[in-house]
Amino acid sequence: MKKGIFSREAVLGAIGEYDRLGPDEFRTTYHYGPARDYVLVHEGRQYDSKAIAGVAHKFEYGRALKNDELSGGKAAAVAWLQRVGFRVVSVRNPDWAWDEVVLACALTAENGWKRIDAPDPRIIELSALLQLMPIHHPATRNEKFRNPNGVARKTSDLATNHPDYRGRRTNCGATDLKVIQAFIERPLEMAAAARLIRAGVSNRSFDETPIPEDELHDFEAPEGRLLLRRHMTRERNRGLRQKKIEAALRQEGSLACEVCSFDFEQVYGERGTGYIECHHVVPLHVAGEGPTKLSELALICANCHRMIHRSAPWPTPEELRALVAPSSLRGPGPVPQA
Repeated sequence: MKKGIFSREAVLGAIGEYDRLGPDEFRTTYHYGPARDYVLVHEGRQYDSKAIAGVAHKFEYGRALKNDELSGGKAAAVAWLQRVGFRVVSVRNPDWAWDEVVLACALTAENGWKRIDAPDPRIIELSALLQLMPIHHPATRNEKFRNPNGVARKTSDLATNHPDYRGRRTNCGATDLKVIQAFIERPLEMAAAARLIRAGVSNRSFDETPIPEDELHDFEAPEGRLLLRRHMTRERNRGLRQKKIEAALRQEGSLACEVCSFDFEQVYGERGTGYIECHHVVPLHVAGEGPTKLSELALICANCHRMIHRSAPWPTPEELRALVAPSSLRGPGPVPQA
């Protein structure tokens, strides 16, 4: 029996048995509990996706999978059901990402830090925009994902948790509080970030950003995940990087990290010749979408590059250099001889 390889007909057989027995008897018969994360939607009805996938194997191979023989997550039961054409949705909608909260906070700030009701055209427009954002996998969303009621509630959470609010505060998450504080401390920068996020979502340019999310998991951007991806794309522009390297070689005669003075060629010999990473010093919400100047780029080693991007707000290379232990700034020592 090959787990996860079954036909659409086998799934329809499991659905038919679910309908015939009813949810409780179906779960009892096959020892499954109610769906906690994802449900299969078929002809207007919802079904426990993991149980349906497990029982579909009975119709394909003669034996249902036990509850502990498969995962109900996106990589297993959800993916198997989607592969044969079924729609699977999340029971609960995902938490709001930083980028989403930035957009909601910008709107709330524009409204004088007051709640905006669901029928308001601004809420309806923002709801539609949030549903286009390429942040949350479609399988993690249900039919209420970022609908006007939910977006209006978010503006209420943001408004009532502003430090100047004197009434009863609603519950909100840690991300909400951090974004509120960012708007208080850097209102112009955060408003600019919101405009860039809006533009990127509206023209679908974020969909084309080639940086995989798993490459960014250790990085944090002051303006959010989507603009971080765009920022990193700029840093990986091979043409700009090469021009910056050529300019540095003409001026300095070598490639050393502008923060810690590490020289790859000096340490690694021929293997390190011409290697250095390129960092865009100006965050995207400050630089905007215009052409990048060489003066806005810094050549730094991989360690310093990661330290800059590790948390927001990003330090400049000069600011990071001030944090480096003085003994580290002397550059690499002699390479041990074999």
